[in-house]
Amino acid sequence: MLEPTKEHHIEARFKGPPEKILELTRFARTLGLDEPADSLPWRDLFTDFDDEPTYGVALRGARGKEGLTQKELAQKTGIPQSHISSMENGRMTIGRERARRLAKALRVDYRIFL
Repeated sequence: MLEPTKEHHIEARFKGPPEKILELTRFARTLGLDEPADSLPWRDLFTDFDDEPTYGVALRGARGKEGLTQKELAQKTGIPQSHISSMENGRMTIGRERARRLAKALRVDYRIFL
């Protein structure tokens, strides 16, 4: 005889304009859905990045998430491609103004780059 199975939760991800994602999040809450809280700090999982500055890893990851090359990101932000490369590799700090421009283009909070 078959045992009843437990229904597992499904995680969904969406990509779109920030205002639509916010609207979708609010609607999901009205349905009783919530964001998962069982996350781990990324440094616990990616120990090989311990010697790299976090802002460089964050910039490279955010750029990869958006599917942009360094050249494309440079065009969107007005920051030279060579500077983006230097920031990703920890040879140049980002600074608040550049962090804001990068964050706007990559749709993330600028503070992850500081």
